[in-house]
Amino acid sequence: MKFALAGGGTGGHAYPAIAVAEQLRRTSGTELIYYGTANGPEHALATAADIPYRVTPASQVRGRSPLRLLGGTWNLLRGTRVASEYLEQDAPAAVFATGGYAAAPVGRAAGKRGIPLVVFLPDVRPGWAVRFLARYATRIACTVEGSLEYVSSTKAVVTGYPLRAQFAQATREEGIRRFELDPALRTVLIAGGSLGAHQINLVVSKALRNLLERAQVLHVCGPGEEHWLRRERERLPEWLRNRYHLYAYTEDMAWAMAAADLAVTRAGASTLGELPASGLPAVVIPGEFSDQHDNARFLEERGAATVLSTREIDDLEDTIAMLLDNDERRAAMAEAMRALARPEAAERLASLLREVAA
Repeated sequence: MKFALAGGGTGGHAYPAIAVAEQLRRTSGTELIYYGTANGPEHALATAADIPYRVTPASQVRGRSPLRLLGGTWNLLRGTRVASEYLEQDAPAAVFATGGYAAAPVGRAAGKRGIPLVVFLPDVRPGWAVRFLARYATRIACTVEGSLEYVSSTKAVVTGYPLRAQFAQATREEGIRRFELDPALRTVLIAGGSLGAHQINLVVSKALRNLLERAQVLHVCGPGEEHWLRRERERLPEWLRNRYHLYAYTEDMAWAMAAADLAVTRAGASTLGELPASGLPAVVIPGEFSDQHDNARFLEERGAATVLSTREIDDLEDTIAMLLDNDERRAAMAEAMRALARPEAAERLASLLREVAA
């Protein structure tokens, strides 16, 4: 049986497709194909997973600029035509669309061709792409129950956020080994998402000395940020420099989370799956997007995270210090985070795809 995967633009929208692909491949005779943009993270991820890739035009259909809106609409129409031609050639039994603008033309083409479509909602509140694709969807799979108020009750099912196999495999000991950490020190993981977060990195750079006196820092800063943070690292005394582990990007995020005692992160889609799977308490700083604010609020209301708004980001150093000094509070947050985990999500989504295909 053949399945098509679509979605990307950010890692949080591409990783679920790869996770479900891993699960689908456990059944012999399964064929996969990925439809995505030329330069999005989904291209590299699909290639690394040895999934045939079809480049499909797509860009964001939102923004204040009329030219950007016009370009996004044009790419949606052009991408739908290209995707429709691919779907005719490939003849998949069902399409799995994970949201993000990269999924919009593929899901639209699938709906118009009558191909069963499962749309995955990674965030609490659906963004433009999921709302747009809902009309074409056979089923809408949600990460959390809080999404049910925003989507059709006749189509919706709560599956959880599908995670790559590494999250079931990762251990603290192996994470410490992979990142060359000191097992005797507490570890703060700072990660701004697959694209990095410049504002977070600026605040962290100013607080580095004080943070490193308390703990070692594993900082996944984003590809465009490493060069200046390397200079900041060189200014540190050697004993503090050895506690600062800087990476532009890592494919081993499961092991980074397994090794950490506390995370500082944005509130993109993947946080609702990866943090619970790792049982990792977090300081969450939502970006200026409504979906991130809803995701952050969901974690905070359940006692799993502390949320700082962009206006409060200068309080980050004090918040980290407070949590590092309060083992009982961190333990309670970790327990609350683990309670949100749905380790069977990828398996449930693979079963759902086979169900609609049949």
